[in-house]
Amino acid sequence: MTINKFQGKTEAEAVEKAKKEMGDAIVVMNVKEIKPKGLFSVFKSSTFEVTVALEEKEQPANRYAAAQTPRRGHESINYAADEKIEIPREPAEAYQRKREPEPKNENHGLEQKIENLQNLIQQNLAPETPEEKIPVRTEERPKNAQSEMFRCMKLIYEALLENDVNERYVNRIMDDVERSLRSTAGMDIVLSNVYQKMILKFGQPGKIELVSGQPKVVFFIGPTGVGKTTTIAKIASRYKVDMGKKVAFLTVDTYRIAAAEQLKTYANILDAPLTIVYSPEEINGAIEQVKDYDLILVDTAGFSHKNEEQRKLIKELLDHVDPAYEKEIFLVLSATTKYKDLTQIADIYHKIADYKLLFTKLDETTTYGNLLNIRMYSGAEMSYVTTGQNVPDDIEVFNTQKIVKQLLGGR
Repeated sequence: MTINKFQGKTEAEAVEKAKKEMGDAIVVMNVKEIKPKGLFSVFKSSTFEVTVALEEKEQPANRYAAAQTPRRGHESINYAADEKIEIPREPAEAYQRKREPEPKNENHGLEQKIENLQNLIQQNLAPETPEEKIPVRTEERPKNAQSEMFRCMKLIYEALLENDVNERYVNRIMDDVERSLRSTAGMDIVLSNVYQKMILKFGQPGKIELVSGQPKVVFFIGPTGVGKTTTIAKIASRYKVDMGKKVAFLTVDTYRIAAAEQLKTYANILDAPLTIVYSPEEINGAIEQVKDYDLILVDTAGFSHKNEEQRKLIKELLDHVDPAYEKEIFLVLSATTKYKDLTQIADIYHKIADYKLLFTKLDETTTYGNLLNIRMYSGAEMSYVTTGQNVPDDIEVFNTQKIVKQLLGGR
């Protein structure tokens, strides 16, 4: 992993400098505003410093390849979730893992560990903390340092599982970390390394970028009940009210009468045109009517991922869009959906089109592991998340640093 810092008059300028030197595959890990100091600071403008990372091994993999990658075995530590991991008191060479029943106070103990981890993250976890890369042979490990690293890895491992990160991906992250650290690495270095690896796993979120001189046509697809229509209204409000852009609505959801009425209500409030599209053949004509607008948001019918007929209709709709239009697709998923169902949904919709991930209902769950699970499973970019029903407030671009810290036990 290569980590560098770049400065500019604006955040965008600093990121652009980073891309010119390191390439477009960089991941922004931290942004810091540097305010001028001194007697004449009031006459000076702030500058921005971005910390970016690039790791050749973390380039985006083929979609769904991540789910098929076998887990590499450890020579020194076994992270299998169905084993009770105990901290060895005897020398590491003689340590044997044994299956033991879960103690009755395990939940209380884990809560305390997560609280301790939260404090450690807040105190020690800074993106600029250097990583150690030099491997050390197992037999050369000082016993105390080895024990400290083992305790830290165990603490992080349990925190990730507690936050519903799938065991397969926890092990993959731990494998990556163990390969890149000295055996004597302290807790702050281990935490920083895990943090950086998870930042890279999530990657840079992809938000809606408008195109000069032509409309951006954005489709929202996904199962029923995930909040597509409300999410569209939130995004429309941000672009029209906050950014002053011209926004138009299309809906192809003719299955639910309430869906068109709900979108019509939002359209009236925002003084934006709404067109109902009844068949795939009508989509280009509907877009042509509002081609002078900056952003065209298309609401589609939600359906069960098991409904093959409706799946074909959505695919036909997307395939009918004239290539002359700039098209983008967001798969809207609920953070409360079970992991197994999410993987099936991701597979089915991947047969329809490539998409970016948009998660709703983060306010209705206490664990965010599925965000990382589906990101690693599908290989699709993260984009936005919603945290409630309020329009337009409860939506934001996916905050990678915030979510990673929460997955590691922070707030």
